[in-house]
Amino acid sequence: MKVAVVMGTRPEIIKLAPVIENLRDNSYVIFSGQHHDYNLGMQFIEELEVKTPDVFMKLRSSEPPTQIAEIITRLAKIFSEQKPDTVIVEGDTNTVLAGAIASLKSGIAISHVEAGPRSFDWRMPEEHNRIQVDHISELLFAPSAQAKKNLMSEHVHGKIYVTGNTVIDAINKYSKISEKKSKFTVQFDNFILMTLHRGENVDDRRTLSSIVKAILDSKENVIFPVHPRTLKRLKEFNLYSKLHDSENIRLVEPVGYFDMLELMKKCSFIITDSGGIQQEATSPRIRKKVLVPRKTTDSPEAVKAGVAKVVGTDYSKIISAIKKTSKNPKLTTTETPYGRGEAAKHIVQIIRKYF
Repeated sequence: MKVAVVMGTRPEIIKLAPVIENLRDNSYVIFSGQHHDYNLGMQFIEELEVKTPDVFMKLRSSEPPTQIAEIITRLAKIFSEQKPDTVIVEGDTNTVLAGAIASLKSGIAISHVEAGPRSFDWRMPEEHNRIQVDHISELLFAPSAQAKKNLMSEHVHGKIYVTGNTVIDAINKYSKISEKKSKFTVQFDNFILMTLHRGENVDDRRTLSSIVKAILDSKENVIFPVHPRTLKRLKEFNLYSKLHDSENIRLVEPVGYFDMLELMKKCSFIITDSGGIQQEATSPRIRKKVLVPRKTTDSPEAVKAGVAKVVGTDYSKIISAIKKTSKNPKLTTTETPYGRGEAAKHIVQIIRKYF
């Protein structure tokens, strides 16, 4: 059995690392390098000691249509030469969509890890990607019962399995060593961890300004690893200097996985528009409250479990939520909606059964 594993972004690397480990010698790993940024790609492959990719792509384009087309073209040639039994993709990125289309048109079965999440928000490019991939996949590995319900309601033709989310597998393994591996120095005794990267937030001047004003006016200590896309917009919208000059905000470059695990463990709570971080926060090894400055979320299980709360993008709602949570940041829920960390083992067992 030969399994091609296609990945291109930080979340894909983290969530596929346990799958690649379980596949052992049966994996052929292809890395697209979708973000053109070491800190958002290869840094995580090296840190997590994931199998060295068999193929590294250096993409010419960063625009979605031409980037997807480029990945499809290059993958088609690789699939023709390697002839894998199935192609594994994870999540909802441009790399995932390109990998699935190339696989389908090459006559190779698609195995979709983290199939079924829905935000029901068509503004999100990720929503377009995940729906298309789910409908052309043969094996769909749903991270939760809700994700399976979504897939069934859409009458996808592939076989659906509820496996849990491999992000929990990753946390179970790497959180044991993250304290020793982390090189990040926390200067605050008490702080909020914040990340922002979604286009709906950072590409809109009014929305980004509302979020920035809220964290500044909160007077809370905030550690903010800044995504390259976000950094570009902060400077373009004349917001960067306000954050940089603030005594309570610490802007840092994107951090590695071990650093992020330690920041999540040590912070009082989290503000993020990342679906992956919402999921990670449900882990018993993290278990932190999460405020989500978005109008919708593709991780409703975290909301239902009482871990995450969608607070919207209006200044008044964001600062109100920050103040309220700062007074009582402790999380009491014990729900684990994404499983307890055996998803990758289950996924690989199913794949071996079919191929």
